[in-house]
Amino acid sequence: MLEINVSQILKGTIGTQKSVQVSGEVEITGFGAAHAEGSVKLTRTNRSILVKGTLKTSVKAECARCLEPYDCPLVLNIEEEYFPVADVNTGAPLPEPDEEPGAFVIDEHLILDLSEAVRQYTLMAVPMKPLCRTECPGIII
Repeated sequence: MLEINVSQILKGTIGTQKSVQVSGEVEITGFGAAHAEGSVKLTRTNRSILVKGTLKTSVKAECARCLEPYDCPLVLNIEEEYFPVADVNTGAPLPEPDEEPGAFVIDEHLILDLSEAVRQYTLMAVPMKPLCRTECPGIII
């Protein structure tokens, strides 16, 4: 599951850390569903939670040489900051950070969802010219 309850970390002091194993499916535009898994470290900052980790996934791609479909393995090195939208103690809404437009957020139920970050990182990690193998000869006539 790519959703993590972070209420205890948000109640902790600055510098509180927690390592979490994550696993889940994400829909990748143009590639279908991809299964991602790995570990992330959550660190409480003065205004957010910093997420750092390495996830492995793969997408169904087409080889740029032979045009055959194959599973393209990817390694995602994620480092993102997630901002809470509600106060952990009172539940009162918090303003979005002005200096971080479009930032990732922790919802009002204190759930940090990695799905969108995984989707974006996966799209950036797919090679421009994916090859099923480095020695692929291409289309053979």
